[in-house]
Amino acid sequence: MKTKIIKYVITPIVFGVFVSCSDFLDQKPQSSIVPGDFYQTEDQVQAVANAFYQNVLPSHSGAGYGTFSNDNGTDNQTSTDGDTKYVKDNWKVGQDNDNWSWSNIHDINYQLDTIMSNYKAKKIEGSDYKIRQYIGELYFFRAYSYFTLLMNFGDLPIITKALKDNEAILVEASKRNPCNEVARFILNDCDSAINYLEPDGGEATTRISPAATHLFASRVALFEGSWLTNFAGTPFVPNGPDWPGAKKDYNKNYKFPAGSLESEAKFFFKKATEEAEQVGDVYMSQLSVNNGIVPQSISDSNPYFYMFGNTDMTPYKDVLLWRKYSKSLGITDNVEVAVQHGDIYTGFSRSLIESFLMKDGEPIYANHTDEDGKTYFYEDSTTNVVVKNRDPRLFIFLKRPGQKNVFKNLDYSAGADQIVNPEPVPKIYTRDFATCYTTGYAIRKGGTFDQALCQNQYGYTASITFRATEALLNYIEAQYMLDNQLNSKSLSYWKAIRMAAGFKGAAIDPMVTINATDMDQEVKGYSNGSGTEYDWGAFTAGKPLTDRILYSIRRERRCELMAEGLRWMDLIRWRSLDQLKKQPYHFEGFHLWNTPMEKYWYTADQLVSDGSVNATVSPESSSEYFRPYEILKTNLLYNGMTWQMAQYLQPLPIHQFLLTSSDHTSVDKSPLYQNPYWPTESDMPAEQ
Repeated sequence: MKTKIIKYVITPIVFGVFVSCSDFLDQKPQSSIVPGDFYQTEDQVQAVANAFYQNVLPSHSGAGYGTFSNDNGTDNQTSTDGDTKYVKDNWKVGQDNDNWSWSNIHDINYQLDTIMSNYKAKKIEGSDYKIRQYIGELYFFRAYSYFTLLMNFGDLPIITKALKDNEAILVEASKRNPCNEVARFILNDCDSAINYLEPDGGEATTRISPAATHLFASRVALFEGSWLTNFAGTPFVPNGPDWPGAKKDYNKNYKFPAGSLESEAKFFFKKATEEAEQVGDVYMSQLSVNNGIVPQSISDSNPYFYMFGNTDMTPYKDVLLWRKYSKSLGITDNVEVAVQHGDIYTGFSRSLIESFLMKDGEPIYANHTDEDGKTYFYEDSTTNVVVKNRDPRLFIFLKRPGQKNVFKNLDYSAGADQIVNPEPVPKIYTRDFATCYTTGYAIRKGGTFDQALCQNQYGYTASITFRATEALLNYIEAQYMLDNQLNSKSLSYWKAIRMAAGFKGAAIDPMVTINATDMDQEVKGYSNGSGTEYDWGAFTAGKPLTDRILYSIRRERRCELMAEGLRWMDLIRWRSLDQLKKQPYHFEGFHLWNTPMEKYWYTADQLVSDGSVNATVSPESSSEYFRPYEILKTNLLYNGMTWQMAQYLQPLPIHQFLLTSSDHTSVDKSPLYQNPYWPTESDMPAEQ
């Protein structure tokens, strides 16, 4: 019988094509991966490691907004039509699931096996410290690949060796380990990586470093500690009620290494602090500083702004790992073209904009007084006033009409047809891919102001993979979860983040924010039944937070890491979507109706709100704020975004159950088990 348990693909280093007579794990025989005399030189080992930078790590690609669009499908930002996982019963169990892919792990395992064997036998020629660097990178890539699977599926098989093409061996290897054991394995791989990697500064920041690995390890540990804490008492954690792993003999009497669920969570939070401070203590004084300038000429400089939009990230100490692009080598992206318009089907939410503090460090609903004793208020009647007296990060990144989008290399004709200069009013009335402003709010994070980068799909804006600031944020949250109070290091880290963000005076002190935070105000969009406006991070397990410190920590992460692809990870580890089960959420953009924008920015024929196929905007009767999902009545999210508990994890594909089943036809004879609340029948929705 032709079988395939785990889907593998051949990486760029493969030299042959192979079709197995029994591709149970789609195992490629060793001879198909590399020639027999490979892995004999330093350059060959480097070529192996190089292949995984693109295959494993996030980076800019395609015709869109690069990694800055990776937060689409959250409460921070959206595409035009929204994510259909928020449509009840729309997400169903598949016969296959492309995310259940083990190709990278398989190839890394084989290459680690072979390289380590040759290295220990001293069969690899070249610089020892370089060879060790590339070995460390492979351990890191396996850790990263495993973490991606952990976030998607929870419990996982732990496979550390290239397995023989033998059905019995492969079925045994398919047994799932509890999620915390997987997280511990990932952390062990991080330790192995650090043991081999060159010390920080030994390699360019385009290669994996100990600092980047410590940061990643803190992310993994914080994720797992949060997951165990927030999903306690559910089948999503080992030994929780109806945990499906308990039905399998190999997990039946599982015991936590730390003794209990609570102790296990503390282990991870402590690990998160330890790993994070390895980075934080070194880099907290080296963060790029926002001086509040939105560059509008070549003479304007803002290190914080240009840190996200540059072709070379080397000068920015905050950037621990980045990817370089090159037009001449054909390694390109489209970030700058996206920034010239409305970020190519990426729009930012009212909720995100309102999460940003005022310049005094207090939430928008607080009473504000400037340096001269004059009071001021939050306003959102135009995109120009919405940034007035606000968090300096919002001020520099929110696009406003009249700003220059390009002032460098204006004689570069190749990108002339892509530039829009100056910034126009947001084109909310079109669904055109290139020019649509999805929510009315557009961010210029990643912008370079350089016409030479504006040729369609021939840009070369660098992409950031890891930023040291995340480590400081990870430490703060993990330490607070451990101690239920902020220690001096957390406060110093937090102040360093605020100073780099551009806050001044008392606003640098996070206690100013915490003391001014009113949790009733933060969740009023839920409490009043409108189902809009609020921050999903203000909830855990369907209940509003009452802890102002914890919420303020989450708020800081949201604002600092905006559009950096980490929002979904945060939402699921916080268990911050349960409330959508009780009350559909209505995603909103900017304030459109009864504003000067409605009166002066648009003509009547541009604002059609009748819900027909000709409609361009949502009706005033729904909300004064623009609702991108409520323009057309045919939109599946027209009545709001909902959630089902099962969707915190993805369903395992049915095909995998049948392949691992002893008779290849009965799901229940497989060593695998389905994730909570997902059925074991294809094309069926979540049970709850």
